[in-house]
Amino acid sequence: MQQLQHQISVPVSLEVGTHMVSLRRVCVSSGGVDRASEPLVMLWICGGKVVNQKTGVPVAATWSTLNGYDDILTLEVLEPTTLYAFCLGNDTIDQTTNSELQLTIVRI
Repeated sequence: MQQLQHQISVPVSLEVGTHMVSLRRVCVSSGGVDRASEPLVMLWICGGKVVNQKTGVPVAATWSTLNGYDDILTLEVLEPTTLYAFCLGNDTIDQTTNSELQLTIVRI
């Protein structure tokens, strides 16, 4: 697991508070956006206590997913923790639409 965390994933530190995590497609040039191929991102969250608002259960480590651009994960971070993002099935850059996948985390 440590090899995945340090060599393949994108790590993001999360401070105490409420965070909304989602995906966004960022166009780097003009052109149509084909939403037929939506991304799947696995999230490994560990290192501090968090509550996924869908479950309401405080945990020290958990897996979650973001299934496409309309999916939002809301986390209540009780202790500083790290979120590791793994993109599955899609490249982070789509050559056909000149766009890239962006993980968006907003603290509210």
